[in-house]
This record gives sequence, C-alpha cells and structure tokens, in this order.
Amino acid sequence: MTATDPALMDAETLIALYARRALSPVEALKAVMERVARYNPAINAFAAMNPNALRQAGESEARWAAGRPIGPLDGVPATVKDVLNLAGFPTRRGSRTTDPRPQAEDAPVVLGLKSAGAVILGKTTTTEFGWKTPGDCPLHGITRNPWNNRRTTGGSSSGAGAAASAGFGALHVGTDAGGSIRIPAAFCGVVGFKPSYGRVPQWPHGAFSSVSCAGPMTRTVRDAALMLNAIGRADARDPLCLPDDAREWRAGIEDGVRGMRIALVRRWGFEPLLDADGEAALQRAAETLRAEGALVEEADPGLPDTRQVFGRVWGVALAKLVASVPEAQRGDLDSGLEEVARRESGLPATEFLVADAMRVEAAHRMAMFHLKYDLVLTAATPTAAFAADQPTIRPTEALWRDWAPWTFAQNLTRQPAITVTTGLDEHGMPRAVQVVAGQGRDDLCLRGARALERALEMPETDPLAA
Repeated sequence: MTATDPALMDAETLIALYARRALSPVEALKAVMERVARYNPAINAFAAMNPNALRQAGESEARWAAGRPIGPLDGVPATVKDVLNLAGFPTRRGSRTTDPRPQAEDAPVVLGLKSAGAVILGKTTTTEFGWKTPGDCPLHGITRNPWNNRRTTGGSSSGAGAAASAGFGALHVGTDAGGSIRIPAAFCGVVGFKPSYGRVPQWPHGAFSSVSCAGPMTRTVRDAALMLNAIGRADARDPLCLPDDAREWRAGIEDGVRGMRIALVRRWGFEPLLDADGEAALQRAAETLRAEGALVEEADPGLPDTRQVFGRVWGVALAKLVASVPEAQRGDLDSGLEEVARRESGLPATEFLVADAMRVEAAHRMAMFHLKYDLVLTAATPTAAFAADQPTIRPTEALWRDWAPWTFAQNLTRQPAITVTTGLDEHGMPRAVQVVAGQGRDDLCLRGARALERALEMPETDPLAA
C-alpha cells in the first residue's frame, strides 16, 4: 500500500505524523471518508456511519496542536462490528428481528478505543448474529471482497475485513467464536487476531459466550498489538475477563523466533481440507520461519474430533438464539440459521455436557502440547474466498468442511491465534496461515506473527487500485 495516502497508512504511521504535525486527524479522516464514498457502495462494509466523526477528528486535531493527545490512538480512524454496543447507535447484529433503538452505553471494547482517542467512523456489517462464514445478512445484504467483488469477505466480521482491506480506517474490531475474525482477515488479506479468551472484555455476552472473543483486525501485526493495548483492559461488567496487567503488547514483538520450537499442525482431531494454494502458503510460512532460526516440525497434538465438539456448542447456541426470537418474526431470520436451530433444538443436556467435557480435554491436550512447542503454525482457511452470491447449503456440513475447519479448535481451547497473509494466488486472491500460542501467551502469538510478516516482506498493495 502507498505511504502517501493517509487512508492506507497504519495506525503507528498516523500517530507519528500527528506528533510531528506532518498530518492532522482531520486530513486522515477525510482521506478515509473519500475512499468510503467512492468504494463502499460496491463493497457494503458499513451497517451505520457516525455523523459526528469529522467533528471528533477536529477535536483530536486541537488536542494534538496543543500537545495534549488523550491517548495512544488519538485521531486514528476505527470501526466497530455491529454486534457490539456503540452508544447512540442501535446494535442490529445483521438481523431484521433486533431492536432499532439506540444503545445507551458503549461495550467495553468501544470504551477502550474511545479512551485511547480513536475516532469511530461507523459500525461494520456482520452475518446475522455472527452465525456463519459467508459474508451476507438479511438486514444489510452481501458484503463483498475488495480484491474481487464477486468473492465473499468471509464472516462473521465481514464488514471489518472489507474495511481493513479497502482502507476504510486503520483499526477495526471483530468478534470471533469459530473463526469470525481470522477467516475474513485471511480472505481479505489483512491481519486478524483472536486473543486469549477473556483478554478483551465483552458485555453483554452474546450467544457464543463460552468461546467468543473480540479482537483487532488491522493491516499490520504491530497495529494489532497497539490496538490490544487499548481494548485489552479489564472491565467490571464482564465477570469472565482476565485481570488487567496493563502491559504494552508491542514489547518484545520484534524479538523474532530464533530458537523457538514450532509445530506445523495438520490435524485438529480430524483432517481439514486444504487446497494446493493453501498447502503452498503453509509450506512457504514453514520455510520462512525455519530461515528465521526456528525449529519447525510436523506434530499432532492428539485432540479429540473437534468437529463433534464445536458442532454441539455452535448448534445449541443457535437453537437458544432462535428460541429467543418471537415466533412471528422467525420468518425474517436467515433460513440457514433456522435449519441449524431445528437440528440442534432437541439435543439432550447430557450430550451437550459430554461435548463440553471434550472441549476441556482438548484445551488440556493443547496445554500439554505447548510444554514442548512455543507456537503452532497451521492453515487459516481451506480455500481462498469463494463466491459472494452462492447460497448456503447444508450449513452444519459446510462449517467443518468449507468455512471454519482450521479455526474453530482454537476457540474451543481458548488460545490466541492470528492470521498472516503469505501472498496472492494465481487468481489474485489473498492466502494466509495462522500462528497459534498457548493460552495466555498473546505476546508469543504476536511475536511469531510479526517475525513471519517481517520476513515475508509482502509488497504494499491497494486492492482497489485497479
């Protein structure tokens, strides 16, 4: 991406320019808004725009002029996925069945961004209630990939992935219950970081409370760490969040992987599909990390079949969600969501408890695995982004075959995982891999991803330049 267009600059660059008075937050926001006006009609990344964003950028500009920025992100354009509360805006979750009235208070992650000075540009689209990977929803329609508008962005953080890729701001909040940050990041050629469970506080908790995380979607690994500084602060509203250690997540991020033991993992209790381009991306990443001084070897953590575990967690959550919608409104729901809910609504409690026990077993085995291996390298998606307009058929099967077979295991084990783009395939679409660390070792996850990103030296590219 060009270093001269403020809309395509990363957050660290913007902050450095603001500090030198070489660029103002108003100039940066106007550059972003011009791109949104020009390209968003074809991409459809936004559920709502913030009419006060320009005024807020002006307030940031005044603070910088006075030498008193309120935080480390002051004036950086950011977006929030429309499953999280943004005060003064409704939270529609991609559904016609939700309340259109504005919310009274900010979600913890939004409060973190605002406290650091970020300018919220708007709310980004999501699949309905975040339930699936194809990037469409009944309320806002299809969100399209900036690299090719005929392809999907992936989901459920569809708008955040598109916005990050298209230059609609530097920082974007997604949520991830089975890959919903990492899949659209991989499909759209950006960085998607699912932190350790509880690292980023959430309130209110959604349907996938036991596995879901909020996290950064950015154009660089360093920006993801910078953003985590702001959003990874404990909030009393969330009883499940981790204690606030107030650390700087960029500390040590450039230390590399020399001497690390890295497991290349192909099985998550079953063998996920991976096409030839995905295999090439995985091999390129492994060779790159070896060249950086890491010991990379294939290994199997010996997990139970995570399809069986996640399928129950996902299905029961959706059944509960659909049951909470008034019967008169259920015809407005995504038909695939209803299909999964029907299949899982009669699941005996004993079967769900068995699945949850298997989830804990999987987390235990991964904890033991990380006594030997510092990091795991694995694929991110089975293919590149598929067609945006294709119908959702047999969603339960699609979940573990086409959508999230490489990503949902890390939600079950609650480990941090991050996607890094390795290049473009022969059709000009991004491919990516995942770097995974042990639970709580978000620092190692970011460090390994940064080493890979730095060594790959990806060319700066604007997907919308053509």
